[in-house]
This record gives sequence, structure tokens and C-alpha cells, in this order.
Amino acid sequence: MAERTLAEHLAAFAAKSTQSQLPGDVAASVGRRVLDVLGLCVAALDLPTSRAALDHVAEQGGAPQAHAVGLPTAVPAAWAAFANGVTAHSLDYDDTHLPSVLHPSAAVVPAALAAAEYAGASGARTVEAIAVGLEITVRLGMAGYDERLGNSVFFEHGQHATSICGAMGGAAAAALLLDLGEDGVRDALGITASMAAGVIEANRTGGTVKRVHCGWAAHSAVTAAQLVRRGFTGPPTVLEGRFGFFEAFLRGEADPAAITDGLGDEWAVPGIFFKPYPANHFTHTAVDAAARLRERGVRPQDVTSATLGVPGAVIRTIGEPIETKRAPVTGYQAQFSGPYAVAVGLFGGGGLGAALADYTDALAADPDRRALMAKVDVVADARCDAVFPHQFPAVLRVTTADGREWTEEVLTNRGGPDRPLTDAEHARKFRDNLAVTLPADVAGAVADEVTDTVLGLAASDDPAVVGRLLARLTPTFSDTEE
Repeated sequence: MAERTLAEHLAAFAAKSTQSQLPGDVAASVGRRVLDVLGLCVAALDLPTSRAALDHVAEQGGAPQAHAVGLPTAVPAAWAAFANGVTAHSLDYDDTHLPSVLHPSAAVVPAALAAAEYAGASGARTVEAIAVGLEITVRLGMAGYDERLGNSVFFEHGQHATSICGAMGGAAAAALLLDLGEDGVRDALGITASMAAGVIEANRTGGTVKRVHCGWAAHSAVTAAQLVRRGFTGPPTVLEGRFGFFEAFLRGEADPAAITDGLGDEWAVPGIFFKPYPANHFTHTAVDAAARLRERGVRPQDVTSATLGVPGAVIRTIGEPIETKRAPVTGYQAQFSGPYAVAVGLFGGGGLGAALADYTDALAADPDRRALMAKVDVVADARCDAVFPHQFPAVLRVTTADGREWTEEVLTNRGGPDRPLTDAEHARKFRDNLAVTLPADVAGAVADEVTDTVLGLAASDDPAVVGRLLARLTPTFSDTEE
């Protein structure tokens, strides 16, 4: 009997996971991630890019198969996945796996929800499929993690691991929901590898294209599963083959053991970090460090110089070009700025410590914030390098006008296993995200209803529950017109 290929290993894991009960912590984690993604989809609706994506989807026409948050009627499932993937990732507020440094839920959850509504899958099956999709996404990301470099090989090559690996995980989830079986999952992986993509240059120098990445990943995932359903097949050696995924994306620099070791017994899903702040994850500990200095009495106007120490590998994302990072033109650029993160912490933010309202075009150009950012250097720090990329640490050193020197170290990220968010904090984030688009009274009622539905998905055998859930969030905008 021939040895299984890696795609066959993943397909067998996927099939087995739907035949036995998920571990409780995995199922609970999936529920929180669905809630997180749905809140982000609603919160992002007012962005010009979201409107453009939704208008594009509406213009395509087609069979009404699934709902996209923000559109009043159902659209083809792949396009619903696209729209929800775009909005889920647009605010840079979605979860992160470390040390692979990818955002699994923003591609996998939209793909799975669209496939579930299209196929009439129950809530329980949807949760199972999402768990599998997230696990596959993370394991592919870890196959591209180089321990020696302390960084993702995808990232080193200018590729967005989130959309590349997320397309693959989303395809596995969609194939399960379309009831394609073990062979169907394998073929969906084989097909999606030809559609996975993402170039990450926008992180450095601007542009909003990154917001599309998870949309295309989710679209590719659902499309691949639908094509398998119609008879398309993929190469069983799609991952390790001479012209396969590893060679194409990683130039052969892959760790196959990251895919197979402990597969089915050891789940990465519960350890994926949630984001408490709506900004690039590399900046979060800078916000925390600055906030601690503010609590100790440091005022922005008193700062004469500041040095933000971070892992060397993240400087190109949040500290280069330093002139751009000190003077972001838009709120979106501010989300990728180390100096701006220091400003958020020192001036004080909303929500859980930094809210969407803290990352606006107006605040990015605010003279007082610009004056502070001009004094912030971003440098490599040896202590941070020793921790990265298992955490995204920061060491902030500030000198004030009275000659005093202040230091704060934040070596673990809030929202991860070492500093988890409480249930109340998850609920606050979801409610706050709904309130970005919906009036506060409507947001509160919808938040309670949706939270109950989402956190009960794992026990639901209702084949229409996902469709009703998505329709309820589309936006209840009828509620705002009454």
C-alpha cells in the first residue's frame, strides 16, 4: 500500500474530525472566532473598500445561495464568501496565529459560512468544518515557518501566508460542508493550490489591496469545493510534489512534519491569538507599553524622545520607511505604524484599550500626534528578538522634559493563551463592532441575539441556522430605517 501524501493525511484528518466529537476547548474557540468575524464584517461596512467590494458582488448577479453581510439579498456562495472575507480582514482586527504570523479566521470562517448556507449544513457541522479548516490553515503556515530565521518563509518571499494558507483551509472546510468526503477534501486542496495568492508589499508602502486577500481566499475555497462537486480533481501530491505548493511558494523550504505531527490529537485552534486592538498585531504591545507609561503619569506633551524596541523582523512592517511610519496619511496606514501605536497608548484609546475610533484619517494627521510620532524611533531589541515570533513583544523607553527616563516592557500579547480575553471582553468587542454601523440600541439587541445563536452553533442540528444568522446581520439595517 502506497504511503499517504500530505494532502491525503489532511483529508483523512478532516473526515475523521467530522465523525467524532470535537474537543470542548476547540468547539468553544470556534464559536468565539465566528462571533469575532461577524462583528468585524459589520464594523467594516462603512469603509469605501467594503462598499466597493459589496457593489462589485451585487453587480455579478447569479443564483441566491448565501448571504453577504451588508447586502439585502442572497448571492452566489463564492461571492458571499468573497464579500465576507474582505470585510472580515479589512480592519486588521482579526485573529493571529503565532509563530506562523497568519490570520486564519478571516478566510476560513467566511468560506465555511457561505458553504454551510449553500449546502444547508447544520450549525454543528459548520463548527466542525471551521475547526478543521483553521487547523489545516495553521499547519500549512507552520510548514512555512523557519525556526532558524524565526520568521515565516512566506513572508520572507513577500507572500501573504494568511490568504495562501487560508484558501487551502477554507477549501477543506467547504468540501466537508458540501459532503464531498475524504477524497473530495483532497481534491479541493489540490485545486485551491492553483488559486491561492497574496503579495504583502502594501504593508510597507500603502494601498488597500490587502483587504481583498481574504476575500479571494474564501472565494477560491468555495469555488474549489463546488468544482470538485462537479467532477474536477487535484493532484494528490499537491503539497510536496516537484511542482507543488511547497516548491511554488516556499522554494522547497518546508517542514512536512509540521503538518502531520500530532494531527488530530493536538489542536492549534484554541491557541490562536485574538486581537484586542484594531491594528497590525506587531503594534499591540507598543500600545500596552505606552498605556502603562500614561498610567504612571507620562503625558504626550512631556516626551522629548522615545525608542520603541521590537523584534528586528517586524521593523520593516511597523518602522520602515520611518518617515512614513511617523506621518501616516490615513487611519489604515496608522494601523501599521509603531510610532502611532505609541501615540494611541499615551493619548489613551477606547474599547479594550484601542478602538476603531482611534484609527481615523483625522487622528493620523492630528498635529499633537504627529509631534509625538516625530520623536519615536523604532529599533531592534535583543530581548524582543529572543521572544519573537511566539509573541510580538515591545520595550518602550521614553525621556521626558524633566530629564527622567521611563521604561516599560510588554513581552506577551494580550488576547493569547498567556493573557486571554475574558468572555466579557469578547462580548464587548463584538458589541462595539456592531455599534460602528448600527445605532447603539439596535446593536445591543442584535448583539445579544447573535451571540446566543453563535455560541450555540455547536449544538445545533438546524440546517437553516447559518442562513438566518447571516441574514439577521445584513444589517438589520432595516431596523435603522424604521
